[in-house]
Amino acid sequence: MNTCTWPLGNGSSLDFTIYDQKAGWNNVPGLYIFARKAGLYWEALYIGKADDFSSRLPTHERLNEAVQFGATHIHAVVVQQEANRDNWEQMLIHHLQPKMNVQYR
Repeated sequence: MNTCTWPLGNGSSLDFTIYDQKAGWNNVPGLYIFARKAGLYWEALYIGKADDFSSRLPTHERLNEAVQFGATHIHAVVVQQEANRDNWEQMLIHHLQPKMNVQYR
């Protein structure tokens, strides 16, 4: 499986697995990024968190909008602790400034 390393902005980073939009999702918590290729690199369009990927991602209310902006893949990483999910989501949004996130800027 392919991975992508996303910086948190504090010198640390997280390794996300890259999935097709139609991937089957497990009932696990974590962070996800709707992403598109920008040349040789990935661009984050939307960053979010989920308590359960299997119930959140297949019918996500922002996925169609992300696809309209060019999203082709979903990057995901399992993060068990809710406090880490909250903190890292904020850090990623603040550092990467994805066009579809307006909070935590």
